[in-house]
Amino acid sequence: MKYFTLTQARKTLPLIRKIVNDILKTGQELKLLAATLHDRAESNQMFIELKNNLINYINELESLGCFYKDWNFEYGLVDFPSKIDEQTVLLCWRSDEPDIFFYHNLEEGYRGRKPIPEDFV
Repeated sequence: MKYFTLTQARKTLPLIRKIVNDILKTGQELKLLAATLHDRAESNQMFIELKNNLINYINELESLGCFYKDWNFEYGLVDFPSKIDEQTVLLCWRSDEPDIFFYHNLEEGYRGRKPIPEDFV
């Protein structure tokens, strides 16, 4: 697993933003199409193409070392593996945030977000 410093994670944000915007747009389109097509979605060509595009965007994000976490496609939540005080944590960013301000432990998830300690910045 790749570990990011806060500086490294912040440097990737412009690219991460673009990928996450693509994920959100495609994910929302998929949800709408699935709601319209119901049980016929998996055999619909447009649905298949959108699903493949979504998989490619997520793979692109993961190839950078990040993890996409918002499966409702509302917030664009991304985790960056990192270490704070020798403990593995996840720097946590939402697409509506201007920068990376929070982290959480591996077990806690989004609800356990805490401000990044000053001495880590």
